[in-house]
Amino acid sequence: MEQKFIIEGGRQLAGEIGIKGAKNAALKIFPVALMTEEPILVKNLPEIEDVARAQEMLAALGHNVKKLSGDACEIQYQSKRCVNLPAELVNKFRASIMFVGPLLATCGEAEFPHPGGCVIGAGTRPIDEFLDGFAKMGAEVAEKENHYRLTAKKLKGADIFFKKITVTGTECLMTTACLADGTTILKNCAMEPEVSALAEFLNSIGAKIDGAGTSTIRITGVKKLGGGEYNIIPDRIEAGTFAILAAAANNGEIVIQNCRPEHLEALWVNFDKIGIDYNLEKNSVVIKPSKKRLAYGIKTHEYPGFATDLQSAYTVLMTQAQGSCLIHETIYDRRLLFTDLLTQMGANIIMSDPHRVVINGPTKLYGRKLVSPDLRAGIALVIAALIAEGKTEIGNIYQIERGYENIVERLRGLGAEITKM
Repeated sequence: MEQKFIIEGGRQLAGEIGIKGAKNAALKIFPVALMTEEPILVKNLPEIEDVARAQEMLAALGHNVKKLSGDACEIQYQSKRCVNLPAELVNKFRASIMFVGPLLATCGEAEFPHPGGCVIGAGTRPIDEFLDGFAKMGAEVAEKENHYRLTAKKLKGADIFFKKITVTGTECLMTTACLADGTTILKNCAMEPEVSALAEFLNSIGAKIDGAGTSTIRITGVKKLGGGEYNIIPDRIEAGTFAILAAAANNGEIVIQNCRPEHLEALWVNFDKIGIDYNLEKNSVVIKPSKKRLAYGIKTHEYPGFATDLQSAYTVLMTQAQGSCLIHETIYDRRLLFTDLLTQMGANIIMSDPHRVVINGPTKLYGRKLVSPDLRAGIALVIAALIAEGKTEIGNIYQIERGYENIVERLRGLGAEITKM
């Protein structure tokens, strides 16, 4: 029987909530283990579904992942007994593409189906940037019925320009280039904090990477990588999500601990325009009830712009703000389709086109039976349910638990009435 969340809305939310390790940083460390025979100690690892799938993928490829006390694990080389990425795992998370480059660099081949993940990626998130990059580094790419086989005697450095900024593409080719012959220059790179964090770790185990965090990254190939310790940075998307939840509930003071506020400057600028009462500390954020919340539109953009992964939650917040505003989603075609579910809850939202909606507020939301369409829309529906009148049921919660650890107990700690059934 499929599990669901049952939420009674309208409760006062207040207290402290801590931020876990970044999902989008955690997923990228497991493929690196394919490139070294020395152990890697991982700390601040979030216990979420996508991380579980990444661990399963590494185990399927012949490595041992040992759970340690708390939020740590150790990845130990055993043997590369397989170059085929299991379809049942590839279909569940898009970051599975990160395993391809390390396999190419160390085994000379890799086979895999088209990566899966959220419904927003179905048919709209091609992997041509990855395949083109591998080809420029000397790989032969064969495609048959949505299945790929890549081979390479030895990868070579190359100049690669990303036609479209891609976080996973930047991380994937940056990692792969560490063991290629010669120098690789990546241009029009993603500049997210997770990219810089990965580069810092790779450098700590012997890689030679310059420029991570800028639009141009230079990688000089090395013969081998060693082992080391990777302390995962706090999840900026989770921190932003809880900040938006506090602003939307607006009935108690919420302190968000163990985060890096400097990673969310685009959100704080918007909070200033809206009128949200908040304080930024070195490793925490305090969100206080605001007297008046004014509508203010956003246009999503790659980092350091307003994150597409926060757009869904922000859209819920705008249903509670005074006035009208435009939400412009520039990254994913399907990300705004979930607004129909908010309309069912009572929101006044007009869809102009697949990339733009107009929100008129404030409106009272009411509990409904809903199904989570994807990870970020799912957590946005949880926020909507928490501020709505009455009971809401949310199905397909696997999508939500892909990115938010132990979300039920953590929200209960703030006073939420939420149950997993």
